[in-house]
Amino acid sequence: MKVVRVQYTTRAEFAAINQANIAGVVAELKQLNHPGIKYTCWLLPDGKTFMHFDQLENEEAHQVLQSLASFKKFADELWASGLEVEPVLELLNLVASTETYFG
Repeated sequence: MKVVRVQYTTRAEFAAINQANIAGVVAELKQLNHPGIKYTCWLLPDGKTFMHFDQLENEEAHQVLQSLASFKKFADELWASGLEVEPVLELLNLVASTETYFG
């Protein structure tokens, strides 16, 4: 399993566009219905800091996510937007959970 956490801060005027782009990723993922991809995004109280939390069965599932047209649009527009705080990517290791993941 691969768990990825990414956090960054957009400019205030880009936050709504970013939310719409993320909604596009979620819509495409729901349509794809890939059993090895769990994708969530959270908005912090400042209204412009985003935290993505992706739970992926394996590297192949991660590549599927990154190859989506909606994901490429999201990433391209995010990088072009002039971020206040650059993305910080962390790879996490599951210690314990009440949920069953890809097992």
